[in-house]
Amino acid sequence: MEILVGKTAGFCYGVKRAIDGATQELINAKESVYCLGEIVHNRQVIEKLENLGIKCVETIQEAKGTVLIRAHGIPKEVYHIAKKMDLNIQDYTCPNVLKVQNIAEKYSKEGYFIFLLGAKNHPENIATLSHCGEKYFIFEKEESVETALDIFKKSNTKKLLLISQTTFSLEKFDRIEKKIQKEIKEDITFVAKNTICKTTQLRQKETDELSKKVDAMIIIGGKNSSNTKKLYDVAKKNCKNTILVESVDELEVIEDAKMVSWQELLHQRKVLKKS
Repeated sequence: MEILVGKTAGFCYGVKRAIDGATQELINAKESVYCLGEIVHNRQVIEKLENLGIKCVETIQEAKGTVLIRAHGIPKEVYHIAKKMDLNIQDYTCPNVLKVQNIAEKYSKEGYFIFLLGAKNHPENIATLSHCGEKYFIFEKEESVETALDIFKKSNTKKLLLISQTTFSLEKFDRIEKKIQKEIKEDITFVAKNTICKTTQLRQKETDELSKKVDAMIIIGGKNSSNTKKLYDVAKKNCKNTILVESVDELEVIEDAKMVSWQELLHQRKVLKKS
């Protein structure tokens, strides 16, 4: 059996930076180390960091001493609260997320209405929305474009910006952009900024290509990770035999209509695609 391995497998720069930073903070810690939410969406990583002493909390008011900012970022008002609480903030927001926030802030000040593509309750988007001013709408389905445009029209704004969550579907972004471009009037200034990070784009493209060549596809990553879910969705379209796992304990693949264990694959020196 031939195994095709993704060249883009492994943690991206932003995630690795956050994990390495958190680990070093814990090693050097002379006081309690807190993190506002999970520093990355990976259960095994969080468990490892918790064993080293990190304390994940849901609100800044629960934190003390040193507080780590997760890779997804936090709303800008939380920084103000943290400053008043005299907390030692160590910011590990992914640079790509900060880039989206800066774009949102800039265009908001220039009077643009902002469409943000992504999951409404995802921490990255909650943070980004705090930079969008008062005129924005967040959605992730193509069917919501009409609703979004109706809300935009009622705002009496003549300028519209389209951005997205850094792990949004590249294919879906392109379709939504074209649909908006087709629907808006000529007197509207429309700017579309593809803010999907390059690593995500490369992984989605590679996953799409690989999934067309194989009989089974394995995506490894946190089940609460937007990035992992997108890769799973991309692969599933082309390869029905696609599974998503977090650890080796969950792994089963089909070979010649028979279930083969992960241990046997290891013995055969097989390699998996990671998200």
